[in-house]
Amino acid sequence: MFFITSLQVKAQTPKKIIIEHSDFADVNQTEMPDAFLLTGNVVVNHDGAVLSCNKAYYFQKENYIKAFGNVQLVQGDTLYLNSKYAEYSGNAKKAFATGDAVLSSPNATLKTDTINFDRNTQEAYYNTKGIINNNENTLESNSGKYYVAQKKFQFLTAVTITNPKYVIKSNHLDYYSNSGHSYLFGPSTITSKNNYIYTEKGFYDTKKNLSHFLRKSYIKYDNRLIEGDSLYYDRNKEFASATRNVKITDTINKGIVKGHYAEIFQKKDSMFVTKRAVAINLVDKDSVYIHGKKLMITGKEGDRIIRAFNNVRFYKTDMSGKCDSIHSSTKIALTKLIGNPILWNGESQITGDVMHLIGDKKTQKLDSLKVLTNTFIISKDTLGTGYNQIKGMNLNGKFEDGKLHDVDIIKNAEVIYFMRNDDKELIGINKNVSSKINILFDKNTIETITFFTNVDGDIYPEEELDEHDRKFRGFKWRADERIKSKDDIFPPEENQYNEKMIEETKKDEAKPNVPMKIRKETLNYDKKKKKK
Repeated sequence: MFFITSLQVKAQTPKKIIIEHSDFADVNQTEMPDAFLLTGNVVVNHDGAVLSCNKAYYFQKENYIKAFGNVQLVQGDTLYLNSKYAEYSGNAKKAFATGDAVLSSPNATLKTDTINFDRNTQEAYYNTKGIINNNENTLESNSGKYYVAQKKFQFLTAVTITNPKYVIKSNHLDYYSNSGHSYLFGPSTITSKNNYIYTEKGFYDTKKNLSHFLRKSYIKYDNRLIEGDSLYYDRNKEFASATRNVKITDTINKGIVKGHYAEIFQKKDSMFVTKRAVAINLVDKDSVYIHGKKLMITGKEGDRIIRAFNNVRFYKTDMSGKCDSIHSSTKIALTKLIGNPILWNGESQITGDVMHLIGDKKTQKLDSLKVLTNTFIISKDTLGTGYNQIKGMNLNGKFEDGKLHDVDIIKNAEVIYFMRNDDKELIGINKNVSSKINILFDKNTIETITFFTNVDGDIYPEEELDEHDRKFRGFKWRADERIKSKDDIFPPEENQYNEKMIEETKKDEAKPNVPMKIRKETLNYDKKKKKK
């Protein structure tokens, strides 16, 4: 036991500072009675570190040295600490340097007034304004710490990274000088000529210009605001992808696109959104909600195209509908409903092979409706069990104040209409055929019907018209499919997916504030499309 204890004591005994060179050595009993005075090309060595200066006081008993003029502490030919004045303790293996202090390593240089360096932990720290130069990056802060082994700078107060392309500001930032990786914690901003980024937890590769942001993050550029639980950004390509609770806002036109995954191409001013995707636009002081399995928005303001694919549904306060896909152009103010379109306007159900919603180019208000081939309008007789029906080849309709007001059914126009007097009593069932029918709507219900050219038909008492004669061929009432609210635009599987995303978000928010790795999520839909 005595032998083991002796070894431990011997191992823990501090090594002495060794004087390797000095032009002159003396003992000045007046100034420093307990110290050797070393002057001229002073070089001392301690446990692998070499200190040089113009003048030094060496306290042999304390194993301590005070150095003056052109002081330099070198550790392993990789770390250099320069200053006008320094103190070094051989027992504690700690250095204090002040007066234009400069800490240099192969990857970075720190300039400040005062630096403390602990060789035991291999950590340097400062509490005076410091400037760090690392490749193209310049870091400024009032305090910080440097971990030699990890080549990491840590800042817990205001820090600024200045790069020719951007400026990063944060109150808590970890910066790795060899890789250029930055980890941001707490409120942080990245400002550049092209955009502005805010995050409360993020990663930025300053060499590759790749980044990943979490927690209350957003990217803002021109008239776009991109938000999401997880944001990936490639500055070189000006490409961003967002995951979970994605929201892209057009701050000028007040349009919003939401989903749980998005890809945004800033240079092309385009985006791709999927996973419970919805586009919300303002039309006639009312919001229009458009949902599709995939949404694509391309082009700049005034020449923008919106495409929605696969089981498209849309909703407006007094109008809703479904189709396979939508193609909408702001340049020509035309929205095409393609593939089995159905439109509900007020209490009327409208179907046809192709539908076009046409807007006014100047006001961007909804102007007219065209239904091409196999037009069929159905509305329920609210006081009975029958259905009012209008059938024909094509439909031309006009909107007033966002509501369908005036409709022409052209070619092979047929009608079955339950006629009632002012007391709402049934007069009879009008069954008619003509070349053209005009319908006027009032408050989304049929007000008047006018027949033109080659009119043939009659008004039948209810008991004289058989039940099967009260419906045209191809009749299909689809009230159970009607979209009655903005929430109805999502099918059940999309709502289930949304609930899953909400739970994952809660789990992520509960995780501790630890460093993160970059993660890029992309569907590469454009590459697949090109190959096809």
